[in-house]
Amino acid sequence: MGTMTPTTPTPTTPTPTENSLLTPAQARARFRDGLVTPTAGWSDGYAQANLVAVPQKYAFDLLLFAQRNPKSCPVLDVLEPGELAGPLLPGGDIRTDLPAYRVYVDGEQIAEVPDATDYWRSDLVAFLVGCSFSFEAALLEAGVPVRHIDEGRNVPMYRTNLPCRPAGRLHGPTVVSMRPIPASLVADAVRVTSRYPGVHGAPLHVGDPAAIGIDDLARPDYGEAVTIRPGEIPVFWACGVTPQAAVTASKPPFAIGHAPGHMLVTDLRNSTLTVP
Repeated sequence: MGTMTPTTPTPTTPTPTENSLLTPAQARARFRDGLVTPTAGWSDGYAQANLVAVPQKYAFDLLLFAQRNPKSCPVLDVLEPGELAGPLLPGGDIRTDLPAYRVYVDGEQIAEVPDATDYWRSDLVAFLVGCSFSFEAALLEAGVPVRHIDEGRNVPMYRTNLPCRPAGRLHGPTVVSMRPIPASLVADAVRVTSRYPGVHGAPLHVGDPAAIGIDDLARPDYGEAVTIRPGEIPVFWACGVTPQAAVTASKPPFAIGHAPGHMLVTDLRNSTLTVP
């Protein structure tokens, strides 16, 4: 990544934005009304969640897959078959309260829609999986930059050559999200995020992307590429898009997931997910 001497930015307190000040219920209402946008930086202080919903006969396989791959799939909640709301989205509707959804048939994506109601089935079991957006406010407070927020882009995400541990009929690669971090701040990024094991925790990999099978950081598999400046190191966190990569690889007959980067903003406070 070059030999330039990195400079350490002066830590600053991030300025709240309109989106960061919304309550989770207000954020979900905007998405229910049709707003489609990545959710990084929304509803500061509240956890965000990935969504993957599968037919009930695949639910045990997915639960076992998550249990065997907890770094990538930290489960925050599982709804009952056909259930549309729960304690993480009280009074909400899992079919409408995310900005965008992806629909899969036999492992192939057939649609991306802002409202999944027309595709939802009564036998679907919805899994809510922790998201690394939940620790980004803590990174900013520690003076660690979050480039996709700075540039107004969707976080870049990549399929790796790291296989997940299979479970039942499900298998697939680990997906990671990437944030470029000044070399002098990598230790801070590790320290801060390690306190959030319920939303992926510490990085999975630091440095050379080729070591985990990523050929080109400018061409993410999901999301958008971001600028990597001289003296910055790519840092990779396990990503909750991993279950959707398993859907693509394993080809169950039907599934619905969030559009990567377009998360469920939950009523769960980030503070409940931290460890000392």
